[in-house]
Amino acid sequence: MDRMITSTVLSLTVLLAGCAGFGEETNSSQLTSSDNAEKQSGMKEKEQEDTNHANKNKNETTDDTPVSGKEPNSDKGNSGMVVVEEPNSFQVVVNKNRKLPDGFVPKNLVVPDVPFYFDEFHPKKQMRKEAAKALEELFQGARQAGLELVGASGYRSYERQKSIYQNNVKTRGQEWANQFSAKPGTSEHQTGLAMDVTSAQMAFKLEQSFSQTAEGEWLAKHAYEYGFVIRYPKGKSDITGYSYEPWHLRYVGKETAEEIHQQEKTLEEFFGLLPSKQ
Repeated sequence: MDRMITSTVLSLTVLLAGCAGFGEETNSSQLTSSDNAEKQSGMKEKEQEDTNHANKNKNETTDDTPVSGKEPNSDKGNSGMVVVEEPNSFQVVVNKNRKLPDGFVPKNLVVPDVPFYFDEFHPKKQMRKEAAKALEELFQGARQAGLELVGASGYRSYERQKSIYQNNVKTRGQEWANQFSAKPGTSEHQTGLAMDVTSAQMAFKLEQSFSQTAEGEWLAKHAYEYGFVIRYPKGKSDITGYSYEPWHLRYVGKETAEEIHQQEKTLEEFFGLLPSKQ
């Protein structure tokens, strides 16, 4: 089945290589996420720089044990922005009001053994080791159901997110950038616990219509069984700060994911961390 997936991916890659909408990470003009800004900017992060950076995390905790029942403590800086105190917790909440510590790089970044829409190494293939293992199990579950998921974008460094955000501000304006793109330090991708996924049927794009595909429907029903939640669910943008993203998976651990799924809540609602109005 993996060979079939690889064949499908390579075939469609060749077919779509000349299309205007095909790029490193694609999206629709109607729904443009921070991933699409990466494509528009044409900026590429140096592989060695990210690899070296990932080995110099000064914010590591001594274990990977998730916090049970509540989100880690945090403090507010002079700007009023909350800086999370335990960024390596599997249950950390990062959003427009809650940022990661300066210089944070997640521990134990690895590349999960799952198909991606591109072959070469790139830092965005990476996730935290525990999350990567869970993603492999999720992809296996999807394959057993006759479905073919494809990885699109995982870890994103502070520097990369800064470039994406600044390009959005420059090309689309501050208001648009704040609606669709995370400011550097506030992106879930920087935690190493998130992965955007897509499918060959979607031509590897990240669009809301993914929710109507067999893969999207399966994820909505079964992602929690592997420790993941759909981080930005439909109808919750006033809470999460972002539009519906059926492709954005966030690892929180199986127990927490099951509770969140059953209660149909966002991370903010589940942990009692509703954001202030922007």
